[in-house]
Amino acid sequence: MLILLSVAIAPGLALLSFFYLRNQMATEPRNLLHAFIYGAALTFPILFIQYVLQEEHIFTNPIIQEVLFTGMIEEFFKWFLLMLIIYNHVEFDDPYDGILYGVSLSLGFATVENILYLLSYGVDTAMMRALLPVSSHALFGVVMGFYLGKAKFSKLKTEKTWLLWSLAAPIVLHVFYNALLLLPGKLDYIVIPFMIFLWWFALRKVKRAHEHLVSILMEKSYKKSKKG
Repeated sequence: MLILLSVAIAPGLALLSFFYLRNQMATEPRNLLHAFIYGAALTFPILFIQYVLQEEHIFTNPIIQEVLFTGMIEEFFKWFLLMLIIYNHVEFDDPYDGILYGVSLSLGFATVENILYLLSYGVDTAMMRALLPVSSHALFGVVMGFYLGKAKFSKLKTEKTWLLWSLAAPIVLHVFYNALLLLPGKLDYIVIPFMIFLWWFALRKVKRAHEHLVSILMEKSYKKSKKG
């Protein structure tokens, strides 16, 4: 059991460490663990909702349930928690913090989901789970957090637009990812290239978040020099 838990938790911690260490500024938020725990706790109500809908046969078409509904409900509740608990928090004080919070909360969710999956199907699926579901949740979190950072640290008139992007972009990516997994025999040819694209896209957002932070710091420095 200890080995299984270690294998299930390790990918989430490794990915969180990766994005945490990519922070180029000494302004790390101090409550990333809280975000991780919130994401972990979120797993259970989402699984309950999915179970009820499946048992009650709310969706007769499995594509609607497995592709559209699953992707939408998971990303919506992640976004809702970030907006409710993190967005206006004093520790959210630079654009890259949005990425760290988004990744942390998403990996909390993905880690508990991974534990439950490996308990049911064994450690033989651990590598596939690390490369696909756990990684994809982290990358969806990067995208969500990037646009949350844009919303918080851009001009007021563009805030709502960026908030909409912070919800819509990860939903679209998640739905597309789910759709690819339902294509029979296409895993090697479709899902893997999509994951490569997703990593490229997410790392590009990381770079842009750093550039946004640098521009904010330069603007503050310029204003101080003018006052001085």
